[in-house]
Amino acid sequence: MRPELQALADEWRRFGLKLLPFADAGSADLPLKKLLRLSLFQFSVGMATVLLIGTLNRVLIVEMNVAASLVALMVAIPLLFAPFRALVGFRSDYHRSAFGWRRVPYIWMGTLLQFGGLAIMPFALILLSGDTWGPWWVGHVASAIAFLAVGAGLQTTQTAGLALATDLAAPSARPRVVALMYTMLLVGMVISGLVFSLLLADFSQIRLIQVVQGAASMTLVLNVVALWKQEARVPYYRQTAPLAPDPTFRESWNLFIGKENTLLRLIAVGLGTLAFSMSDIVLEPYGGEVLKLGVGTTTMLSALMAGGSLMGFVYASHVLSLGADPFRMASLGAVIGLPAYGLIIFAAGSDTPELFTLGVALAGIGTGLFGHGTLTATMQLAPKGQVGIAMGAWGAVQATSQGVGATIGGVVRDLAKSVDIGLPMPAGAGGYGLIFSLELLFMVLTLAAMWPLMNRDDPA
Repeated sequence: MRPELQALADEWRRFGLKLLPFADAGSADLPLKKLLRLSLFQFSVGMATVLLIGTLNRVLIVEMNVAASLVALMVAIPLLFAPFRALVGFRSDYHRSAFGWRRVPYIWMGTLLQFGGLAIMPFALILLSGDTWGPWWVGHVASAIAFLAVGAGLQTTQTAGLALATDLAAPSARPRVVALMYTMLLVGMVISGLVFSLLLADFSQIRLIQVVQGAASMTLVLNVVALWKQEARVPYYRQTAPLAPDPTFRESWNLFIGKENTLLRLIAVGLGTLAFSMSDIVLEPYGGEVLKLGVGTTTMLSALMAGGSLMGFVYASHVLSLGADPFRMASLGAVIGLPAYGLIIFAAGSDTPELFTLGVALAGIGTGLFGHGTLTATMQLAPKGQVGIAMGAWGAVQATSQGVGATIGGVVRDLAKSVDIGLPMPAGAGGYGLIFSLELLFMVLTLAAMWPLMNRDDPA
């Protein structure tokens, strides 16, 4: 190539790296193309997340007249599996199979559970709404099984998948690789939210069945493509060196939790996740019931929230790559959450949907900053060879807190619906206002928990 053309090509390459914050996550051993393909499993997780905490809860509460507390319990059921994420991560660290894979069997089993749960979910929800014959409890049991299968599947897939991505990446690139993985999760939420909003604009139960089962099929396709030829096969029966005995889960957990401030960091993760998740179940019903927005419009809130999270994640990735303190970044997310939920509260009293939209976008940005900061801090705690248990612990605390927060939100919405909490909100919106006010309180508690964890010398 001529020197001037080579110089131009080099300049464009450097320019591309500046525009694409994760373009330097690839390496000779893990090219960016292969890494992007692996990240497709996060796209499928994002798609399922939008269905569970966005589209379906709005449809059930508003269109099918199911109590918000019951919907919250159903959406929280998948998180019964969350405490086992640390165990899944630990098992995938030391799993031995004749095929020579450690992570792939867990990702595949998670995929099958996620697919099966989504495949039966729309019929279970129709039974739950009472719009059919049969005993009342059939719908409850069927819906619980569907939600639990999806939750166990996506959490197993995500835990083992993130550990696999970390295994494949060079140590210096691991923070950027994990950031790319979670960026793909947010991209999946944005795109899925937009597609679902268009498909469900003219809502019917038949259309709901088609959309959810289409998501089930896409889950299977995306995860198969993501896994293809990613993990090297080293069958244990071919190894010449004697196999050392594996540590027990208790030994691995004690090693992880024994590091300085690990427990306090996990508490901070739990408090912050509670602060950002109490409105997961009620945000779209709030837009539909109080602000009188349509199904398509409120479904786009999931895309808006995920888009804000994506912005926060990209910014956090850039700043953290420069050596900033991850808990300062997470604290910034909690600080942004304060005006975000304040705007959401006052949107009802002012009859200004634009305030609501701005509040949702800010909440998404705060979520992205908080999530990236706490995840990076957790990665730094991972003992050598135990990435899975570290990822599992972070995921278990986050998912459990998210489930508890969602349940609290649904129950409070029903119990305090007609309560006057002294805020400028329409009649019947008191439960929503109380939930958002609780989120503001937990934001403050999160900042208090993070204060002793922050690096005071960090200029960022």
